[in-house]
Amino acid sequence: MIYKPAKKSRNFKKRFDNVLETIGNTPLIYLHHVSEELNTNVWAKVESFNPGLSAKDRIALHMIEQAEQSGRLKPGATLVEATSGNTGFSLAMIAAIKGYKCILTVTSKVSQEKINLLKAMGAEVVICDKDAKAEDPNSYYKTAERLAEETPNAYYVNQNYNTENMEAHYLSTGPEIWEQSDGQITHLIGSTGTGGTLCGTAKFLKEQNPDIKIIGVDAYGSALKKFWQTGEFDEKEIYSYRIEGTGKNIIPANVDFSLIDYYEKVPDKEAAFKTRDLALKEGLMVGYSSGAHIQALYQARHLFSPDDFVVVFILDHGSRYLGKVFNDEWMTEQGFMDEE
Repeated sequence: MIYKPAKKSRNFKKRFDNVLETIGNTPLIYLHHVSEELNTNVWAKVESFNPGLSAKDRIALHMIEQAEQSGRLKPGATLVEATSGNTGFSLAMIAAIKGYKCILTVTSKVSQEKINLLKAMGAEVVICDKDAKAEDPNSYYKTAERLAEETPNAYYVNQNYNTENMEAHYLSTGPEIWEQSDGQITHLIGSTGTGGTLCGTAKFLKEQNPDIKIIGVDAYGSALKKFWQTGEFDEKEIYSYRIEGTGKNIIPANVDFSLIDYYEKVPDKEAAFKTRDLALKEGLMVGYSSGAHIQALYQARHLFSPDDFVVVFILDHGSRYLGKVFNDEWMTEQGFMDEE
């Protein structure tokens, strides 16, 4: 394998006006254990280095700033969003600094740690049935739409269909990875939830080198991979699953399926153990979706050669999953570990 240490830069900013100025410019970190096992070079784009501990800081800031500049978002407004937790935290952080109120709808599968964090940042949290179909009035999507309509001076951020989500990564994450890899990147792997992170980054990278292969990661219980394969939305694909931030029971506007070369569906159990492995073997506390990405890497190992430069997204921090994948009792309750 060819392993080239990252270049070090002495250019850094000493002081920041507020926490929002620290968003972006996250590190690319070599995964030694994973690279050795897969006989290739795997680098992690560690988005948990953002101040809100996830990649969603980028899209939240970009979407809010665009709405402000266009006049869609007025002073003293209330931000409303349906979220799996991370976008909500980023929006709540921005709301605290800019003086907005924030109402967030989440599903009942979201970890208690995430809910506590949202409330700590001042957001109002509305918990909705995780099994409600997208068009159900009680789903977290429809609940957010209703609250946006009922709340005076509200702005519905709508990360699934607001393509400024994808634009944020096209403008920032893609250029960062291209520069950090010195243009050597051969593969990019990441979840398709809203689709913005993977597809916005992929769009930029493929403009630099069309030969870069993009691997999407989906969950069993999600409709996205089947839609990529057939162009049809199959409700039979949809059922309850445990991974957070990966997969959808809708087809978001930010998933550009034409950019995705391969798709891997990953099981809940294997993704959970890969999440724990990254802490034990690479010293990285990461979220559940990041474990799914690593599992996808192993499933797609036949695609990689020893000289490849593979970049995998680490989308959020493991501290938000201490009650789930890092909790033996929860893992046992899910049937992932033996009672003994």
